[in-house]
Amino acid sequence: LQQALHSHLENILPETRTGELMGEFGRLYEQQYAVALFNKMRYDIEGGGGPQNQLLHRKVPLKNKSIFSGDLFQYLEENKKWRNRFLFIPDSYNINYYENKQAHDRGLHPKGTINCAGYRVLTSMEEYLERLNTSLPGVKAKVGSSPFLKFATQFPLILWHPYARHYYFCMVTEKEQQKWNAVFQDCVRHTNNGLPEECKVQTPAFTDAVRLFRQAHGHYGTWDMMCGTPPQILANLVMETLLPEMRDLITPKLKGKMHERQRNWMLISDAVYGLVQSQTRAQYEAVVQSCEAGRPPLETTIRTDMDQIITSKEHVSSKIKALVLPKAEKLLKVSIQPYISSILDALMEPTSRGFFEVRDLFFRELVDMSKNLLNDGNKEKLGEHMEKISMLAFHPVKMQSCYEKMESLSLEGLQQRFDVSSPSVFVQRAQILMREQMDDAVYTFEQLLHQSLEDQEAEDLCKTSQRCQDRVIKKFDYDSSTVRKKFFREALLQIFIPYMLKQLSPSCSELPRFQELIFEDFSRFILVENIFEEAVLHTVMKDIMMAVKEAAVQRRHNLYRDSIVLTNSDPNLHLLGENPPIDWAEEYGGGQEEEDGENAGDPEAQKRRRMKQVVSMIQVEDNVFVLPNESCLEVPAVDNIPEEEAEVRSDTSLSQQSEKQVPNGTKKDVNKNAIDEKPPTNGSAIKEEESTTEMSLQGTEKISIPSLVSFHLCVVQNNRLQMNDEFAVETSHIMPRDDSIWCLIEICILYLMLIASDTVLPCQNSH
Repeated sequence: LQQALHSHLENILPETRTGELMGEFGRLYEQQYAVALFNKMRYDIEGGGGPQNQLLHRKVPLKNKSIFSGDLFQYLEENKKWRNRFLFIPDSYNINYYENKQAHDRGLHPKGTINCAGYRVLTSMEEYLERLNTSLPGVKAKVGSSPFLKFATQFPLILWHPYARHYYFCMVTEKEQQKWNAVFQDCVRHTNNGLPEECKVQTPAFTDAVRLFRQAHGHYGTWDMMCGTPPQILANLVMETLLPEMRDLITPKLKGKMHERQRNWMLISDAVYGLVQSQTRAQYEAVVQSCEAGRPPLETTIRTDMDQIITSKEHVSSKIKALVLPKAEKLLKVSIQPYISSILDALMEPTSRGFFEVRDLFFRELVDMSKNLLNDGNKEKLGEHMEKISMLAFHPVKMQSCYEKMESLSLEGLQQRFDVSSPSVFVQRAQILMREQMDDAVYTFEQLLHQSLEDQEAEDLCKTSQRCQDRVIKKFDYDSSTVRKKFFREALLQIFIPYMLKQLSPSCSELPRFQELIFEDFSRFILVENIFEEAVLHTVMKDIMMAVKEAAVQRRHNLYRDSIVLTNSDPNLHLLGENPPIDWAEEYGGGQEEEDGENAGDPEAQKRRRMKQVVSMIQVEDNVFVLPNESCLEVPAVDNIPEEEAEVRSDTSLSQQSEKQVPNGTKKDVNKNAIDEKPPTNGSAIKEEESTTEMSLQGTEKISIPSLVSFHLCVVQNNRLQMNDEFAVETSHIMPRDDSIWCLIEICILYLMLIASDTVLPCQNSH
């Protein structure tokens, strides 16, 4: 049905609609391409200054890594049934779904691939129906009405898109739903950030062209669908104007029941969106190739006439500022300045809490590693822990606590006044910055620790790790302050500049005449529209810089003052950034040969075996319903970060003999005399399952004690002293691992019990 609809739409949907938009966009892109090229070359010559990052940056963070894989139920539109599907998420963050895990292991093509750019992850049918009702006027479903599908379980996840196909999944347990929700949210977050920042010419040219195109059509302010790759963004741009016409044309012709009309509308919208995407992709690639082909002569002109171009631009800028500044300053004083501090406070609170959580998470992971090395410190254990910590920034479940802090951002009142569609643009940008800061901190720690291990092999691993940790934390605090201040400035500009342009544009109709002041040879690099926006930007930038500076001077949210600039504070550190990536498991673990030998004859299967997964998989509880054909693979719980057996704080020698795997992924010691201690994290004891094992007192006689003071002493596995179940003393924060201390405690408590019962202990020595 969808293929037939797609072929039919190719005939009834005029390709000229996309062609007209791409023609107008292409002209804007060519203009902005020359301006972006000039700005880039000028920046390379003059330099931008500003604070230098203290942390190292990983160039290819997810090389030979996958994010997650596992089984869940998926609703199939073809036969309107739920089927078990195996999902695999590679480093591209596209969701590939297979018939089962065996199909993936054999290297078969996936049943389908989901690019999550522009999607929203919904966790209830109520949220979905609310968004669905807004997509098709006149066809609204009530919450209590029967929807067009019923979920197989009570834990759904829905991928919703305003134009593309919707995807429906459901999980067996609520914990599983939360974990898949974190993974899907990370996929959306990553794919939305589809414009590469390292492209210093194409990316600025594209974003400026899109912004000018929307402004020419009366759309100012932020745009929620500025997400994905350039062809996807352009398709969203086409659908923004095409969708209202489609509604008016198609809605009267939809027949059948309410849910059938909703379903048919989604199929039509998805087919049109796919067709538009294919058209924008081909035409955008043609525009980019044309601009790249004309780049060499532009670079030659810029190098030859750089000084004259700058002089000409400054002359025109002075003329435009004389016209714009009086009006801009009046608007700034009345409509902008009263709101700067309140909006800045609204941005600073959740953003700073998110970055603080990133710092705490990084600190907790290193402290846990140091505690494990203190008990059993060898390089093999160090390699196991560092293999997990190295991908901490890309672990969606562990990072979820950081991302959630930003979800509380509220910019109430801005939607109407400053044309801010929603705070999601700022939320996702801050979350991306959090992930980058975490990865920079982890990568810097890796390089410092690896260098220290090579230089001082015999030194204590805990002390070496502690020194590296202290250095990285200091650098993180400085970089975090720098990144947050830059984010605040950019966010305020995104809020205020479109509003000011919208208010000033009608009164600045004289701008086109300034084009006559520009030499024809330089007209490609100097555009009046760009100079006008720069003049408005400089007007409001002074107040924004002052507001952020005052926040830093007051030490609010641990922001550093601008006068504190660390330049080349650690000159040798940046040399480590050129080193190849560290494979901790291969260098210190040495456990890969056996797996590789199983598939030595199949290079592709061998590659898939070697591909390491960021989020570990553990089995669900035995009493939970398991999906057929494959056990349900879960990520670690948010409140119980340890993922695998190596993270449980148990004695290594005992674990090899008497530990067994339990369904929730923790270790259970079946040796009655073994003590499995889990050290506290960040000053608070971690909650564990309470399972007690009584321990008889050896070498002592049974003593008659009155019933009122009768205590049955037992030393339990989770470091609790229980006395006849009447009260319990928590000792996990004070008890060392040495068994002799426990013997001493038994003697002391026994002695106190004897005194309470007036019983004389028959001993040769009174002590």
